Amino acid sequence: MTWMRSAARMLVWAGLAAAAGAALTLWQAGRREAAAEARHPPQGQVLVVGAHRVHVVEMGRPKGSAPDLVLLHGSSGNSRDMTFRLAPALAEEFRILIFDRPGLGYSSPLNGSGATIRQQADLLRQAAAQMGAEKPVVLGQSYGGAVALAWAVDHPGSVSALVSVSGVAYPWTTPLDPLYRVTSSRFGSMVAVPLLAAYVPDFVVSRSLQEIFAPQAVPEGYEEHFGTGLSLRRGSLRANARQRANLLEEVTELSRHYGGITVPLEVIHGSADDLVSPVLHAEGLAQTVDSAKLTLLEGIGHMPQHVATEDVADVVRRAAGRANLR
Repeated sequence: MTWMRSAARMLVWAGLAAAAGAALTLWQAGRREAAAEARHPPQGQVLVVGAHRVHVVEMGRPKGSAPDLVLLHGSSGNSRDMTFRLAPALAEEFRILIFDRPGLGYSSPLNGSGATIRQQADLLRQAAAQMGAEKPVVLGQSYGGAVALAWAVDHPGSVSALVSVSGVAYPWTTPLDPLYRVTSSRFGSMVAVPLLAAYVPDFVVSRSLQEIFAPQAVPEGYEEHFGTGLSLRRGSLRANARQRANLLEEVTELSRHYGGITVPLEVIHGSADDLVSPVLHAEGLAQTVDSAKLTLLEGIGHMPQHVATEDVADVVRRAAGRANLR
């Protein structure tokens, strides 16, 4: 039975090695997360809405002295995306509330399934009202554009105008990115997510940013301001993966209701956006919603709020004017 004893010893050693590897991964992930939070702490305050924490950054004019503007970031993002260029560009004219969507930045997750766009819209509507913004202009970028549309569809009396920046609006045909297929699964959430949080190299993150901004370059100082490490925390990776995995089905259902949107809708999109099709999403909204006005930015990619900031600021001003807020 010598071979049985040898096999048993090998299994024990293999188990110990796996346990040591798992412990090291969890330690490294925790260390990187703590460093990211220390380097990029919350910029605003944390509200308690029901049983959930919602992080909000308030900028611009004092409450009651200017129109309220809500800014919603995109996938894998946080409020720092909006505080880099867009919020400062509008701070003299609006009271601005910038939210971390549920599970991202410093907002707690709504549930273990990632939170639907409609659930997110309802939570953020309540958070805005808690801040005294009962009927703001709501701007959403990319994934945040879908949340803004859900806000208007489900709570039409709580929004004065909408702005969709590179926003997702309609069902698409391309398959879910393999990364999200893995990380949104139970196995991937348990195994792949800690490995990504612990070991993904900085150059991979920088390359991903370059792909998001293409064909424009990543603006100088953006990566450091944004804090990519916040998006690589295990909780944020899991929440974002589940939200992305569920988005197609949610948008398919939501898009049936766009005809009921009556508030002013400004749609701004780059013609060179390879991530969210301007033809499908932006032109689709312009054709479906009677109150929509489309601005197409020639040669601009997915991040116009950073590379064509004044153009985006102009459509926000126009939305507020159309809603008689200026």
